[in-house]
Amino acid sequence: MAKKKTVAQLNVQNQRVLVRVDFNVPLDGGRITDDRRIVAAVPTLRSIIERGGKAILMSHLGRPQGAANPKFSLAPTAVRLGELLHRPVAMAPDCIGPEVQGLVQKMAAGDVLVLENTRFHKGEEKNDAAFAAALAQGGTLYVNDAFGTAHRKHASTYGVPELLGPGKRVIGFLVEKELRFLGEALEHPVRPFVAILGGAKVSDKISVIENLRSKADLVLIGGAMAYTFFLAQGRKIGQSLCEKDKVPLAAALLQKGGGKLLLPVDTVIAAEISDTAATEVVQGDIPDGQEGLDIGPKTVALYSAKIQNAKTVLWNGPMGVFEKKPFANGTRAIAMVLAQITAGGATTVIGGGDSAAAIEKLHLAEKVSHVSTGGGASLEFMEGRGLECLDILDTV
Repeated sequence: MAKKKTVAQLNVQNQRVLVRVDFNVPLDGGRITDDRRIVAAVPTLRSIIERGGKAILMSHLGRPQGAANPKFSLAPTAVRLGELLHRPVAMAPDCIGPEVQGLVQKMAAGDVLVLENTRFHKGEEKNDAAFAAALAQGGTLYVNDAFGTAHRKHASTYGVPELLGPGKRVIGFLVEKELRFLGEALEHPVRPFVAILGGAKVSDKISVIENLRSKADLVLIGGAMAYTFFLAQGRKIGQSLCEKDKVPLAAALLQKGGGKLLLPVDTVIAAEISDTAATEVVQGDIPDGQEGLDIGPKTVALYSAKIQNAKTVLWNGPMGVFEKKPFANGTRAIAMVLAQITAGGATTVIGGGDSAAAIEKLHLAEKVSHVSTGGGASLEFMEGRGLECLDILDTV
């Protein structure tokens, strides 16, 4: 991806800056249970308001199905943002309309206004031209600092910057950081470069495996997707999660991967997924009535040894059902090795989604180089695909 202009290169003095943030935070009865996405937006917002800009924030929250729903209101995020910025943050009653425009026109330099959930309107996800025009009204500049939605061509992520035109649309510091870490890992890795891929579905990661096979020195496979590969090798997998229609594809990937693609050498199995499940470790076939739910101790040792030698590691997808204690060891062990090599100077990038949730749960997020804020977006980036909502923005 061509190098993008950032908010630091914009003259924001007295400008109304439309900022696409990702305030899609978890709520429990209106209380924010995890504010990291709001915290992550603060550097970009400070840059705008401290230089005399007027920050107008756009975001979605949840899936309100194109209709106003108080359960999905962004009001709690405006309160939390005010606390983080140590200044009043206004909350709009909607994201478009005369009342909103009245608030926008009254803004003074340094003011912050949070628009209501963009997905309260069907036009958002459809990238409707009229809705995009209503959102853009009154805005003079555009900043995208929502990497997690950069793969979704919606009105607030694509339609608005398209309307504002060249010279007025840039990335924020969070997106800049994402592109730097993911881009460097994929395009200019310090070698050895090891990729670790887990999660449930091979189908989700086919293009990623294809792309990384040519870029990484080793690709370590874990999670439920390993069992599709096992089946491709003619092994029995019991009741393990598997995509039978993807077995030929898995076989082709193994053939093309040569010695680069490593599969688990042992598996933690159980008859049920629970915190009290009776487990055992098997090498080879998984018996009927049992399913593979984590990588085994020999695989942990093998993968850890490979990772220890790496200078760059990209990890996407847990090694097992880490949410349940009996099957959390593989994911925990990998996370701990990553923390260890990061301390030794290696670059470690966690590619969003469940692996990001796992490393946060293990309190190791601060011990790795970067944890991506985008699940689907980071996957598409790792596939080598462009992100349309970023491609449209100004280049240096």
